[in-house]
Amino acid sequence: MAATGEETDGRPSWLVRKIRGLLLDISGVLYNGSEGGGEVIPGSVEAVEKLKAAGYKVQFCTNEDQCTREQLVHKLARFGFKLLPTELHAPSPVARKLLQERNLRPLLLMHPGGLAEFEGMDFLNPNCVVIGGAEDQFTYERMNKAFRLLLNSDNPVLLATGCGRYYRSGSNLLLDGGPYTKALEFACDVKAEIVGKPAATFFLAALEGIHVSPEDAVMIGDDIVSDVGGAQACGIRGVQVRTGKFRPEDENHPTVKPDGYVDNLAQAVDLILKYN
Repeated sequence: MAATGEETDGRPSWLVRKIRGLLLDISGVLYNGSEGGGEVIPGSVEAVEKLKAAGYKVQFCTNEDQCTREQLVHKLARFGFKLLPTELHAPSPVARKLLQERNLRPLLLMHPGGLAEFEGMDFLNPNCVVIGGAEDQFTYERMNKAFRLLLNSDNPVLLATGCGRYYRSGSNLLLDGGPYTKALEFACDVKAEIVGKPAATFFLAALEGIHVSPEDAVMIGDDIVSDVGGAQACGIRGVQVRTGKFRPEDENHPTVKPDGYVDNLAQAVDLILKYN
């Protein structure tokens, strides 16, 4: 399938303006995850190498919170990606920084694999909740503990590493942390502060790290709401790949209209190198 989007003289509309930097989602764009470890999306390793060789500034934006950035880099290396932890922009380090700045002691509703990002923090007598992709850790007991903490707080603080509805693992779509975040918001009459995608602060901090302005950047992702819609909301062009969690009905989304569609990252990069 060809790339779509209004074109001018053969140039996709999202490439009419010069690109200086790119934000790339990881899961669903570079690889598809599964319980067995996942598989690389064909052409994505070469696509990343082409971008870097051409001198583009690239930051990898992920809501991954089930492992540390170092562990994710190691995982990606098995697929052939040569990345550094500093090239990954993830929500857990953002959450940790906010907690320290505000002298907050968190109750973590997180996957055990991601707890190392919070190592050394004070967890005694928690006064806030941090919720992530906890999967099997979303038990009634743990959710109820978070509920009571927030309900009994004079100034309830709920941080969420993202607000995704679902994600893909192998051939299945699995419930993400967003619905659990919404449950706590509803039960406690509190508004969660999102520290990952689709928060504008997350995207803008990623661009700040590579010294690129929003109008000169493009976000490429598989989540039409968190990746594409979130980026567009802060002035970044959003391009939807037809890999990962993408579903055909996403092309008729009621509120988010991507600046362009591509079959995969490899196709996006080929277009960038041809027209930019």
